Amino acid sequence: MSLPYLRWSQGTKMSQLLREGILVTLLNLPWEGKEGRVYQLGLTLVRLLIETQMTMAGRRDRLHHLRGSRIAIAILVGILIGCICTVLFPDGFFNSGSSFTVNEQRLSQSTTSKVGQASCESSERVKMLKSDFALISEKNAELRKQVRELTEKVRLAEQDTENTRKQVLVLGTEIKAGSFGTVKSLRTNPTVVSDESFNPRLAKLLEKVAVNNEIIVVLANSNVKPMLEVQIASVKRVGIQNYLVVALDDSIENFCKSNGVAYYTSGGNHTVSGLKFRVLREFLQLGYGVLLSNVDIVFLQNPFGHLYRDSDVETTSDGHDNSTAYGFNNGFDEPSMGWARYAHTMRIWVFNSGFFYLRPTLPSIELLDRVADTLSKADAWDQAVFNEQLFYPSHPGYTGLHASKRVMDMYEFMNSKVLFKTVRKDHELKKLKPVIVHLNYHPDKLSRMQAVVEFYVNGKQDALDSFPDGSE
Repeated sequence: MSLPYLRWSQGTKMSQLLREGILVTLLNLPWEGKEGRVYQLGLTLVRLLIETQMTMAGRRDRLHHLRGSRIAIAILVGILIGCICTVLFPDGFFNSGSSFTVNEQRLSQSTTSKVGQASCESSERVKMLKSDFALISEKNAELRKQVRELTEKVRLAEQDTENTRKQVLVLGTEIKAGSFGTVKSLRTNPTVVSDESFNPRLAKLLEKVAVNNEIIVVLANSNVKPMLEVQIASVKRVGIQNYLVVALDDSIENFCKSNGVAYYTSGGNHTVSGLKFRVLREFLQLGYGVLLSNVDIVFLQNPFGHLYRDSDVETTSDGHDNSTAYGFNNGFDEPSMGWARYAHTMRIWVFNSGFFYLRPTLPSIELLDRVADTLSKADAWDQAVFNEQLFYPSHPGYTGLHASKRVMDMYEFMNSKVLFKTVRKDHELKKLKPVIVHLNYHPDKLSRMQAVVEFYVNGKQDALDSFPDGSE
């Protein structure tokens, strides 16, 4: 905005000085906005005073004129100072600290804002770090799982390589005996070639569920559902993936569906004697190693990491110590024979048909066929028939089964007699963690299964104490 037009009259030297001082002052003042309007008002007042002073300059009384000029100049200076102070200090001289307060408030708000922003940024950073840590932990767990799987595959490959080497040595066209102590007979029979044509539905299912061509198979109906629930919980807790339930009724089928458990329905007559052995045959015929499990078993570790796979049959024992589980020489006394009164018998407690592993070999399949056939013709206990077929040797009128067999470690694959009669009472044995616990010796299976979970999983040291050694 240009300086407003002022009509200046010619006057005395004092008037000239006054005009020059006013011009310098006005040229240094802003003429925009609110302040500009205030200055214009002051300028108008100054103009009136100057004109008054010019009028007084025409008088002859110099003394009076000089006194009037001084008064006018004083008034003018006062007005100018007042205008300037009004603009620069709108709240007065004694409230000028409010500007500092405002500045302090603005500074405080700015600082608070920066602190809040920094806090937000820090919180977001912490969230990002937590998220990254969770992702890294998941990746680490996945890598550990892959390492375990690869380690297991390497171990299985080494076993297969050794078994294959032995098969080549034994089945070769020309065999020569080695030096004394170096000859080893064939313990591991070759596996069968998979035949998917007879059961494509099961073959497709096993492709999804089995791990390393091995599977845990459990047969169940609604009568054993509470125990099946405890077992499935233990399987999931351990992280076993290759677990399959053969559902014998609609209730179990629906239960498996609702709990995300793999299941299979055989579609046959569920009352046929020896169904378990007939169903297992289908798995072996497809080329899969099968670990059969009854429902009264709690899994505490993955059993596939504790198998040898060097025999057709690996099974648990009903024995409760080294002699009964692995065999012993038992003397028989017949006094009437005199000098020959003592005879020796080889004894071993039976293999348990509720938990055993079968390799997909011809002897294993023949074992299942023999047991199923016998059970279909006679009212017999499947465990007794299972052991008879494994142990009876060939003799006149009978050809025995040529199947290799191995007894599992009784402290790893523990039956309930070993647990309640021996292990729970021994301070050192209580520290061992078995692979499975089979509640085969006791009728109160469910409550003892739950106690096993409390003791080995939840660490409740007195969970087993209230139960008797045997049954009441």
